[in-house]
Amino acid sequence: MVQATDLPRNEAGIATALGVLKQQFGERFQTGDAIREQHGHTTTWIKNQIPDAVVFAQSAQEVSEIVKTCAAHKVPIIAFGTGTSLEGQINAPAGGISVDLSQMDKVLAVNAGDLDCRVQPGVTREALNTHLRDQGLFFPIDPGANASLGGMTATRASGTNAVRYGTMKDNVLSVEAVMADGSIIRTASRARKSSAGYDLTRLMVGSEGTLGLITEITLRLQGIPEAISAASCSFPSVDAACQTVMSVIQYGLPVARIELLDALVVKAVNGYSKLTLPETPLLLLEFHGSEASVAEQAETFGMLAEEYGGTGYAATSTTEERNKLWQARHDAYWAMLALRPGCKAVATDVCVPISKLAEAVNAAEAKATELGLVAPVVGHAGDGNFHASVLIDMDKPDEVSRAESFVSWLNDMAISMDGTCTGEHGIGQGKRPYLVKELGDAVPVMGAIKRALDPDNIMNPGKILPS
Repeated sequence: MVQATDLPRNEAGIATALGVLKQQFGERFQTGDAIREQHGHTTTWIKNQIPDAVVFAQSAQEVSEIVKTCAAHKVPIIAFGTGTSLEGQINAPAGGISVDLSQMDKVLAVNAGDLDCRVQPGVTREALNTHLRDQGLFFPIDPGANASLGGMTATRASGTNAVRYGTMKDNVLSVEAVMADGSIIRTASRARKSSAGYDLTRLMVGSEGTLGLITEITLRLQGIPEAISAASCSFPSVDAACQTVMSVIQYGLPVARIELLDALVVKAVNGYSKLTLPETPLLLLEFHGSEASVAEQAETFGMLAEEYGGTGYAATSTTEERNKLWQARHDAYWAMLALRPGCKAVATDVCVPISKLAEAVNAAEAKATELGLVAPVVGHAGDGNFHASVLIDMDKPDEVSRAESFVSWLNDMAISMDGTCTGEHGIGQGKRPYLVKELGDAVPVMGAIKRALDPDNIMNPGKILPS
């Protein structure tokens, strides 16, 4: 495991807070080793740092009570949704209380005429879309995992649909949050635009639980398209595929999804999902709209792809075929693990300007080869966001060291291209060293906001900001 720094513990305060919370929450207060390890679990290679207890909250008022107790005794608080974050956001480096929000899982209101809804943070994206389906609506942000909407908001998540529908910052209208003193605030109304004061909604979106605990979210919805078509197209090189993506964006083609899979990923998904795709770089696409517009989009993309050597282009509007393609894309993580059985996959996450995407992906593949690493690349090409999933034998220290060098190099490369060290996974613990490199003098401003809102540093300490 890659080490994460332990922070000083407030032993007396933790002991007192545990006693108070146990009395308040009874069976919803848990201190068993297994459940604590689960709530410190990281789906990456960062060391598991477990909380001292887990409390299952069922309302904003209960979250407020937990926070007030922890604030009184200066005890750390870490929010937990489904545990799918990838940069150690749910670790407890100073111990403390993990507040599990999974039981706050109600869809509170759907305003179909306004295309918005209010949900509790424990609602998952799949559960919301199941709830919305019979009203002809859907929530478009799809990070792959069936993450909680509270966690997606806290990490400013995005995913395969971002090229058309944006990320969480574009789709959250308002949040209710419990602040470090236990007060409950609402950051905005349901109005689609406002000039009233600071944009606290955007401040909370992506704050990773370091400023407050999100207890309700108002989300922008979309109408389910009349027609949906999926397509795949193979290319002779990553460069050719990326040049096609640039042409699509510059042409203004309103593609809903456009995903890049390098040759190694295509090989992996062929084996895992029983597909027969040519094992060369591939673009997977999806078009949304009316029957006529979807057909036109598909035809236009075919012509653009042909200019760059695209072959085997095939589009389908059949639900079964579409689902098969996108399930294979979402199963890419598991497929890549099969390339090196017994190894761990560390999914890196960088984003560069689209014009730099081909250069960045080619450089990442070359650097992995230079270091003797297996690092398949898959990306949300329409945003310039890609993941090089390094397959590592964690029992080989030299290999782990080479992987660490690769990840560090990749972050630095993205920043040097006027990109970012994280397009969607967040900073957490894993990307903290790169925040100053990327944002420089903006980081002390963030620190000032943190100190003003959380003077005792109890809200998810040890995340985002450098020590």
